[in-house]
Amino acid sequence: MAYKISDDCVSCGACEAECPVSAISEGDGKYVIDADACVECGACAGVCPVGAPSAE
Repeated sequence: MAYKISDDCVSCGACEAECPVSAISEGDGKYVIDADACVECGACAGVCPVGAPSAE
């Protein structure tokens, strides 16, 4: 399953810069992951300061 970013997101952008397939973009109030593009690598979860990205 693709990763998803929870409402804990603080919109810092660390995950977007880390994503190797550019599946993350700034959404309305938080960053969002394009589930079709996500390769489930976990890089976003590894850099998030609040642990917002997680595998669904």
